[in-house]
Amino acid sequence: MLASSLVGVSAATASPFYAPPPPQDDAPLFSGDAELGFNQLSGNTDSRTLIGKTRLTWITGQLTHSLRGEVRNVSRDGNTSAEQYLLAGRERYDFNGPHYLFGFARWEKDRFAGYDQQLSAIGGYGRQIVDGERHYLSLEAGPGYRHDRLRDDENERLAVAYSALDYRWEFSQHSDLKQEMSVEYTDQNTTSRSLTALTTRLNSRLSLRLSHEIKHNSLPPEDASERTDHTTSASLLFRW
Repeated sequence: MLASSLVGVSAATASPFYAPPPPQDDAPLFSGDAELGFNQLSGNTDSRTLIGKTRLTWITGQLTHSLRGEVRNVSRDGNTSAEQYLLAGRERYDFNGPHYLFGFARWEKDRFAGYDQQLSAIGGYGRQIVDGERHYLSLEAGPGYRHDRLRDDENERLAVAYSALDYRWEFSQHSDLKQEMSVEYTDQNTTSRSLTALTTRLNSRLSLRLSHEIKHNSLPPEDASERTDHTTSASLLFRW
């Protein structure tokens, strides 16, 4: 499915990736993000886009816990062209120094991707490669398992090899550029995800953000509409 949209959003930095950032010494024990966007065009083109995202994060000792959810719906001329749902939970354990362990579980449902639903569980090792005043880079990798429920075929149970990259460049006091990428490889297909985001902070709670998100499946089921999804958004971000 190819679903592209330009959306004005009130909310946060919920991401397609699953690593909450390393907690700072003064990080609150509980924090969250929220995003809700709605865009409608009428006239020569009748289209509607709804995007909602949320993430909750809390810290207990060396563990960082996070829960996140997403919903997307796009319709054109009365016909739905995108309908996606996601729920995920993640645990991160930080050691002294740049090392950490992680594990997450994710449930996805995408009406036009050829799957009835997908359930993934992945764990592994991560490392903060660069942690400077302006540049931040972390890498992580690990094995996992995915259960694909297909509509018109037998369900698939697949071993997964997962890797991800998270880079941020703070090029001014109030603005940063973020690039996230992940790859999940199985013997049936490879799923890759990318998020590029430019964020300008207005105050401690609000920011303006431009982002482009890509999800690509190298070999989706035969009834999938497309191999690649694109989502472009202009957002107002809020964090508490």
